[in-house]
Amino acid sequence: MAAQTRALVSGQWLADAIKNKLVGPKLRVLDTSYYVPKMKRDTKAEFAQQHIPGSSFFNIDECCDTNSPYDHMLPTPDRFSQYVGNLGIGNDTHVVVYDTSDFGSFSGPRLWWMFRLFGHNLVSVLEGGLRNWRADGHPVTSDYHKPECREFKATFNPSWVKSYEEILENVNTKQVQVVDARSAGRFRGLEPEPRDDTLPGHYPGTVNMPFSTFLDASGKELGQEDLSKLFSEAGVDLEQPIWATCGSGVTACHVALAAHLLGHPGVCVYDGSWSEWFKRASPEHIISEGKAKEV
Repeated sequence: MAAQTRALVSGQWLADAIKNKLVGPKLRVLDTSYYVPKMKRDTKAEFAQQHIPGSSFFNIDECCDTNSPYDHMLPTPDRFSQYVGNLGIGNDTHVVVYDTSDFGSFSGPRLWWMFRLFGHNLVSVLEGGLRNWRADGHPVTSDYHKPECREFKATFNPSWVKSYEEILENVNTKQVQVVDARSAGRFRGLEPEPRDDTLPGHYPGTVNMPFSTFLDASGKELGQEDLSKLFSEAGVDLEQPIWATCGSGVTACHVALAAHLLGHPGVCVYDGSWSEWFKRASPEHIISEGKAKEV
């Protein structure tokens, strides 16, 4: 059962588990695919068409804080418990998450981080996602059988989630390293944000580590040596606290996963990320080489 504590599992490991009929109450597989609305991809329809055998679909836009003005902000512990319980997940279930991104991994680490945030450490990311699963010749299916509901009890760790107010305070105190996982173009303010009401840029004191740089050309996570080099080249000290941010709290979780793989769990995530910051921050707290926020 050592695999239960591994943050990454290989396609071969999962294929063997499926072949040996291990998917059930003790092992659940989740397609956690998410794309920004501009991409016009219907993830539910794609799941219905093809998915890894035995998997269920987890929709981050459904299991969220529906009262928030921002996309897919974290749900309450009760909502999370109910949602994952309905997917047949209990507190003793090993959960493997994947997504269908061309990157190999995009939204999977968000779910990995969410499960851990809600007290469930038996969670792994499928290395290389569906992209590598299919490239390696593993099967996909359109068959779906809803799992039997189970009871799940979440225990929430609020210290892992950062708010606008905490980020604002840190802009002034510079106490904590903040890593932004968006592309360099968006970080610098030269490439558009995927949301029409938001201009690109970043806030003072932030270090840019695009999430795609944690992946190799095939879409699998880099090895420890290369990950370690990325952090040191970015000037980020893994021995000190790290807060991660991105567009809306999804790819920030790649920073948390990479640090965890290097033996540094506990990277905090600013859930509102840039989509909240841009709307709430004053213009002097928005750094951009492109168009400035109007007062």
